[in-house]
Amino acid sequence: MDTATVPQTRLLRTAIPGPRSSALHAERVKQVSSGFGIALPVFIDRAEGGILQDVDGNRIIDFASGIAVTSVGAANPLVQARVTEQLARFSHTCFMVTEYDSFTAVCAWLNAHTPGDFEKRTALFSTGSEAVENAIKIARAATGRAKALVFDDAYHGRSLLTMAMTAKEKPYKITFGPFPTEIVRAPMAAPLRWPSGAANATAEALAGVEAVLAEQGPETFAAMVIEPIQGEGGFIVPAPGFLAGLRDIAARHGIVFVLDEVQAGMGRTGTMFASEHEGVAADLLVTGKALAGGLPLTAVTGRVELMNAVHTGGLGGTYAGNPLACAAALGVFEAFENGDLLAGALRIESTARRILEPLVAEESPIVDFRGRGAMLAIEFADRETLEPRPELAAAVASLCHQQGVLVLVCGTYGNVIRLLPPLVIGQDLLEDGLAVLRAAVESVYAEASVGAAAVHA
Repeated sequence: MDTATVPQTRLLRTAIPGPRSSALHAERVKQVSSGFGIALPVFIDRAEGGILQDVDGNRIIDFASGIAVTSVGAANPLVQARVTEQLARFSHTCFMVTEYDSFTAVCAWLNAHTPGDFEKRTALFSTGSEAVENAIKIARAATGRAKALVFDDAYHGRSLLTMAMTAKEKPYKITFGPFPTEIVRAPMAAPLRWPSGAANATAEALAGVEAVLAEQGPETFAAMVIEPIQGEGGFIVPAPGFLAGLRDIAARHGIVFVLDEVQAGMGRTGTMFASEHEGVAADLLVTGKALAGGLPLTAVTGRVELMNAVHTGGLGGTYAGNPLACAAALGVFEAFENGDLLAGALRIESTARRILEPLVAEESPIVDFRGRGAMLAIEFADRETLEPRPELAAAVASLCHQQGVLVLVCGTYGNVIRLLPPLVIGQDLLEDGLAVLRAAVESVYAEASVGAAAVHA
């Protein structure tokens, strides 16, 4: 087996994509449903640290982490060792048929480490959508109620129920309806675009939530579900106090408060869970993505009286808590033990703020730099009207890709570039990638300014 390490430097041997990637992509088009999108059509041969090495020998800086999945690195030795050992023993039995102790060990770690000073239980699943749906099932079983309150700009998944919970129509919902009912949407305290100003976002959004509940009947709601930092919606950090206010409203009305930490959790924001920044504990907390370092594993962790309200056999799934994924998660937990990864997230934020945040104050199309830890975003919009500029985000991303830096576009309006580097990325590599991104922003802005001047000449 080839054990050579991947050099942690950016290298362009060919254009991006190169000839071998282009040939493989052409075969993909022949074989794979066109319903699958692609951010960058390169085929990866190896990945390590902060580098993706493609089949043409290009080394690309990874600012995506497989959408916040490979936070501990795509080839973490602790994860590899545990998965290799488990694979030698067995790959699957189905936990609902015969048991294995790694499932219990993952649950025990989550019970001990998720916020909340109360007795907890955990259920393991395979995908984020599946875990969110099961959180709703648990809330309904525990309360005898049906409705779920969700928020503007939310993203919770691609299954029918979680599509109904997701706010963005295209590409996630268009043509796929009808959707399950009993999903009600409330305002999100998004500071940048709050109509009366960021200072009023928390109080007015909470009042809006109360109004929605009053109109619908608070006694009809089983769950209130929110991301502590919104993901696909644009990495929106709620205005200060909003999550705590929601927690109080939910408690007052007997509504199960669910935090969807699928993308923001597992160290991504510099604390193990993003909700720790707000000092808020969920009744049910959903984790996934980075939980098992690249293997499919998600979880719902919450109050014992809620988690045990479901009848025996009501939760499960053939691959739920697969032993290989559980072994990987135990490797991830081990990787977090010395604190270096959480420190890495804070180092990433500090570096990115130093390099990118000044663009907000300058004459550039970036109107906001936001996020926490290694979950950061820059938003492109008109500086006067805040009219979204998705074409600028796309142009900047394209330039970055050409230069060997992988970034992702997101946001309700498609005008946000999000940064999700692995927490293990080296400092030199991080600064190189951010310098490429900054240069791309400046180049696109200069070109757009010349074009605008020509139009008005």
